[in-house]
Amino acid sequence: MSGCLLALMGLALPARALPRGPERRGPATHLRRPARGTAPSPLHHRRHHRHHRRPARVIAPTTVTPAGGSPPPSATPAAVSLIIPVEGVTRDRLVDTFDASRSEGRVHEAIDILAPRETPVIAAAAGKVIKLQDSERGGHTIFQLSDDGQTVLYYAHLDHYAAGIADGSVLAQGDLIGYVGDTGNPAPGNYHLHFGVWRVTSLARFWEGTNLNPYPLLRR
Repeated sequence: MSGCLLALMGLALPARALPRGPERRGPATHLRRPARGTAPSPLHHRRHHRHHRRPARVIAPTTVTPAGGSPPPSATPAAVSLIIPVEGVTRDRLVDTFDASRSEGRVHEAIDILAPRETPVIAAAAGKVIKLQDSERGGHTIFQLSDDGQTVLYYAHLDHYAAGIADGSVLAQGDLIGYVGDTGNPAPGNYHLHFGVWRVTSLARFWEGTNLNPYPLLRR
């Protein structure tokens, strides 16, 4: 009898919905729209050679653990010097959208850098690619850890990745990493780079941290 009562009580319990996080959170999901061709066109090759960028070096992915354990969050991210990660965009064209509201009550916590489709996206700082990920909201994305071991740079809505970019790629500042697109949740034709910056306390959860506004970091 007690076994029957427990079974009935178990059936009566409602299922709990999984929480939904902001744009960068959670495991990879399928893209809302299929990605365009992954092979770069001849135009991409001409553009790449014109700027004489060296290809990124690829090493086996590793877990980076700073000396002394998890790094403490820093109130002043002055240690990381960033360049604008979209080629040809100047400081006066940047718009501060860090506090802008988004769907489902979210706050942007990043900036959008507008540019034509397939404009080269470059590494804003030296560091290493933590993960390439395709997600429903972010589309083709790149998570990069800067050389300070504490700052994560996030590039989203890429049209496609640059040749040779992979998990573990070592990047110099200015290396070509991808191209501006509208993959993920932007309206079709709303080409831009979603660029986020945050400080991590645990690299085991590199997608979480203290968000920093990229706008003043790119304007200085």
